[in-house]
Amino acid sequence: MITEVSLIEIAKTTRQAAQKSAGLSTEAKNQAIEAVAQALEKAAPKIITANQLDCKIAETDGIAKPLYNRLKMNEAKLKSAIAGLRNVATLPDPVGMVQIHRELDAGLIMKRITCPLGVVGVVFEARPDAVIQISALAIKSGNGVILKGGKEATNSCQELVTAIRQGLSTTSVNPDAVQLLTTREETLELLNLDEYLNLIIPRGSNSFVRFVQENTQIPVLGHAEGICHVYVDKFADIQKAVAITIDAKTQYPAACNAAETLLVHTDVAAKFLPEVLPELEKRQVELRGDTATKQILSSVKVATDVDWATEYSDLVLSVKVVDTLEEAIAHINTYGSGHTDAIVTEDQNAAEIFLAQIDAAGVFHNCSTRFSDGFRYGFGAEVGISTQKMPPRGPVGLEGLVTYKYQIVGDGHIAATYSGDNAKAFTHRNLQF
Repeated sequence: MITEVSLIEIAKTTRQAAQKSAGLSTEAKNQAIEAVAQALEKAAPKIITANQLDCKIAETDGIAKPLYNRLKMNEAKLKSAIAGLRNVATLPDPVGMVQIHRELDAGLIMKRITCPLGVVGVVFEARPDAVIQISALAIKSGNGVILKGGKEATNSCQELVTAIRQGLSTTSVNPDAVQLLTTREETLELLNLDEYLNLIIPRGSNSFVRFVQENTQIPVLGHAEGICHVYVDKFADIQKAVAITIDAKTQYPAACNAAETLLVHTDVAAKFLPEVLPELEKRQVELRGDTATKQILSSVKVATDVDWATEYSDLVLSVKVVDTLEEAIAHINTYGSGHTDAIVTEDQNAAEIFLAQIDAAGVFHNCSTRFSDGFRYGFGAEVGISTQKMPPRGPVGLEGLVTYKYQIVGDGHIAATYSGDNAKAFTHRNLQF
């Protein structure tokens, strides 16, 4: 086990590397990303072999199916992650953007300009591809990152970070800007390093996110459960509703943006449910319905209050028939996790009410909840999805890893000139960026 002193040294080293990254040019950072991509491609056989070992151990330990699906990294998944890495290089540099350019007085100029956060700690479950996404975003935004993956992915993460650091060793980005922790004890110690870390991003269950929030003084960007809903309104196009439901539930059921509850307006339930059922059964989806659902689909299991508050991350879908749009909204705002919810309707007024009143980071009309994703939003990748109210909210890409500072340049100006009986007035004239 790494001692507390050693972990502090890692944090110090990461912070020093991040300070140097903060001043790098866009070209230098993009070159570093490409070098990492090439290093990962070269190390692909080792990475896949390590992942196969992790999967084998996890199966022996009886890992849950959703976690296993997230853990598994085959050649196609690795290639996709590397493509996402390269895509980050094509994005605008989030650092050094002038947000305010203002003359306070003649010769006294203020700028508000974006800058890196510093060092970000990311604790995530069995998702080795997250290592690639997060490292790419950290490099592009000029930050350092300390990664802690789930124990199930230890071998995979070690090979990935070894390759990433190898790639960085040939560039202007210090390899120490990307670090990996491997033990549970280190996670607890990490939460106490508020002197060195600027943000903690926990990716896991609600209980885990709450644990992190309650045990650290470091700002936390919470990515909790994804209890997502699809509501089929009485004015829904049935074929659209079937396609959206199938995609939202089955396209990748282990994802946090997969639908967990299907709400159906009573006016279309008798028509819609018999049409969607065979398509769901074809894909081995287990349904759990309320009383009204069972009256239409007698074969479904009975849903309980626990089902409405459960993220299955698997081929299970709870179904409830509602009498009104308002009832659907109330159900979602009661049981939802604030992640992503969708309405299927051809009634624009109903859609606008839903979009306005649903309390979630993502609210969609006539499309699948699966679009709630940093890559699909054009962010290149994401460090996580935040379900908190304060920004950043939703998929957090580069913009969530920068803050800003105020720079003022003068020529001997002093504050006393602008106070007292003969105080000089400020001009406060906005200048072009």
